[in-house]
Amino acid sequence: MPVVTVSPKYQVVIPKEVRDKLRIRPGQKVEVFAVGNRVELVPVEPIHTFRGKFPELPPLEREPDRL
Repeated sequence: MPVVTVSPKYQVVIPKEVRDKLRIRPGQKVEVFAVGNRVELVPVEPIHTFRGKFPELPPLEREPDRL
């Protein structure tokens, strides 16, 4: 398990092996969560990456005033 150091500006570098595994790229957003006594970083994916991932879901029905 990689260990990182917090800089004086409270910054950390995500190790390359973790960046590669999660496909994190420069400029990408990540969500930060405090879970108990640990910090979790979760990559934010653009909504279009989810298109077609759940084919078993029925299509959404539009409200009549939204057609």
